[in-house]
Amino acid sequence: MNFSSRGLTAIALAVTAAAAISTAQILRLDLNQMVAKTSDTVYGKIAQKHVTRIDHPVDGNELYFTTLSIEGQSLESGKPITTDVVFMGGFVDAEHGAFNSEAPSADDTKVGNQVVCFYKYTENMGGDFAGNEIVTWHGGIYRTFTRGGNVIVQGRGEGYAIPSNITLADLKAQVAAAVKVKGAGR
Repeated sequence: MNFSSRGLTAIALAVTAAAAISTAQILRLDLNQMVAKTSDTVYGKIAQKHVTRIDHPVDGNELYFTTLSIEGQSLESGKPITTDVVFMGGFVDAEHGAFNSEAPSADDTKVGNQVVCFYKYTENMGGDFAGNEIVTWHGGIYRTFTRGGNVIVQGRGEGYAIPSNITLADLKAQVAAAVKVKGAGR
């Protein structure tokens, strides 16, 4: 069999791509693993949303970060809390911004939504931007709704910290148990 240099290059690229795909993994966290990675977990209302653009000499131009201000209660301490949480991506206007496939959906991050959000402080998310990063981005924020007088947290399916719908009261109890495990591991 006789291969041209173009054919050998194509085969080499295909093998390299297959190797990269076979090693790529999506981070799957159960609730205990998620809480172990957090600085805190908040249940509350998204009060504000804004996008920041950074042009950085090392990390590059046009880095976009979306910040959500959430007013509510810490599920880890039970205390009232207002916190800003961040993920990469977003648009400052119709022409300037960046999509990010791992970012939470626009529906999940609407001002006025009641959500549960897991976050951790990150010193540098890129461009020297620091803040409370949503853990696993789209997998770290969950919308809620009220049914029969109970707040229900919407699950996202197998592999997520909250795989199926759960009452907020039950989630609080599970987070409290996970916080004890997290504290024992320190």
